[in-house]
Amino acid sequence: MAIHTAFARAATRLTDWTQRWVPGTFTIAWLLTLIVLLLGVTAGHASFLTCVSAWGDGFWELLPFSMQMCLIMFTGSIVAVSPPVGRALAWLASRPRTPRQSILLVALGSMMLALVHWGISIVGSAVLVRELGRRRAGVDYRLLLAAAYLGMGTTWHAGLSASAPLLVATPGHFLESDIGIIPVSATIFAPFNLILVALVVLLFSIVTPLLHPAPAETVEATPAQLESIHMFRPPRPPTAVERPAPATRLEYSRWVNLTFGALALVWVVDYVFMRPQHAVTLNALNFVMLGLAVALHPSAASLVGAAEEASGLVFGIILQFPLYAGMYGIIRETHLAEALAGVFVAGATARTYPLIVYWYSGIVNYFVPSGGSKWAIEAPYILSAGQTLGVPAAKVVTAYAWGDMMTDIIQPFWAIPLLAAAKLDFREILGFCLILFCVYAPLVSLAFLLFPR
Repeated sequence: MAIHTAFARAATRLTDWTQRWVPGTFTIAWLLTLIVLLLGVTAGHASFLTCVSAWGDGFWELLPFSMQMCLIMFTGSIVAVSPPVGRALAWLASRPRTPRQSILLVALGSMMLALVHWGISIVGSAVLVRELGRRRAGVDYRLLLAAAYLGMGTTWHAGLSASAPLLVATPGHFLESDIGIIPVSATIFAPFNLILVALVVLLFSIVTPLLHPAPAETVEATPAQLESIHMFRPPRPPTAVERPAPATRLEYSRWVNLTFGALALVWVVDYVFMRPQHAVTLNALNFVMLGLAVALHPSAASLVGAAEEASGLVFGIILQFPLYAGMYGIIRETHLAEALAGVFVAGATARTYPLIVYWYSGIVNYFVPSGGSKWAIEAPYILSAGQTLGVPAAKVVTAYAWGDMMTDIIQPFWAIPLLAAAKLDFREILGFCLILFCVYAPLVSLAFLLFPR
C-alpha cells in the first residue's frame, strides 16, 4: 500500500491547507457576493446602487428552487431511516463474506443509491457502514467510509435527483425564457450520460475493493465508533394498559400514513400513465419521495420523529440560497453575464468547451460545495458562451453536472455528517479518496473530450 501512503501524505497537506485557508460555506457565499458585486460594477458597467438594488431584489428569486433542494435532502433522509429501508440495508450488510466484498457492497450501494436519490445515499450509506462494521471483522474502517462517500463524488449529479438537469426540465425555472425546457431525455437519460454512468459504476466496483490494505495495515472500527453512528428508532406506541387517548391512538396508527401513501400512488399512476406528457421534474421527484417517506413509516409519530432529525440537514440550504439568488440578481441586471461568457469563449472551441465546463465546475465546487445551488450564478454566462460556440444547452448542463460532483470526493463538506457520526477525521479517508479521484477525473475528462456533437 505504498501508493496509498504517498496519497495519504499529500491528502494530509491538502486537508491542512484547506482547513487553514478555506472558511465555512456561508462565509464563502458572502465573499462570492462581494466579488460578484465588484464585477458587476467593473465588468458589468453598472453603478454600485444598481448592483445593490439587483442584489436585494434578487434575494427571493430562487425560493421555489430552495424549497425543492430542501425537500430532496429532507425526504431522502426520512426514507433512508424508515424501518423497511433499514431492514433491507441490514439484510444487504449480512451478505458479504470477506472484507473486499464488504467494500464492494458499500461502494456499489452508495453509487446506486445516489443515482436514485442523493439524500438517501448519504444516510443509507451510513447505515451500511454501521451494519458492516458490526458484522464483518477485518474490514478497513477508513476505506469503508471512503466507499460510502463514492455516491456523492461519482454519480449523484448524473442520476434522478440531479439538481441542474432537473431544474432546467421543470416548467417555470428561472432560465426558461433563455433556454426553454430541456427534458431529462436530453440530459439524465441521454445515451452519453447512461453509458458514462455505467462505466464509472463498473470501474469503481473493481478499483475500490482492490484498495483494501493488507491485514497488518487494516484499521478496524472500534465498538465506540460503531455505536456513535446514530440509528433512528421509531417511538414506541403506547400499550393498551396505558389507556392512550383517541388522539394518541390515531397518532400511532398506520391509518394516516397508509391513506396518504395510497393517495400519492393514485397521483403517480395518473401522472405517469394517464397524461400525454409526464416530465421528470424536481417537483415530481419530491412528490414521489414525500409519498414514500410517509408510507414507509409505521405511524405519524414515527414520521414526525424522522422529520425532526432530517430538518437539521437543510439549514445550510435555507441560509445560503438567498445569497446565491442575490448574486444571480446582479448577474441578470447587469452586463456581467456577457463579460464572463466572453472569457469562456476566448479560449474554447465547440469540441473543448464541455471539457472546460467540466473542470471549471469541479474546481469551483471544491471551494463552493453547494449541491448545485451555484448553478444559479454560473448558468447565465456558461450557457451564453455555449450558445456562442454552438454547443447545445443540454450538453453544457450535462458537463456542468458531472463537474459539480467531480471534487466532492476530495471535499469534506458532504461527508461532515457521516464523518462526525463515525468519529473519523476527513484526512483519515482522504488518501483513499485522492486515489479514487485520480482514476475518476481522467476517465470523465476523456469522455467529455470525445463527447459526440
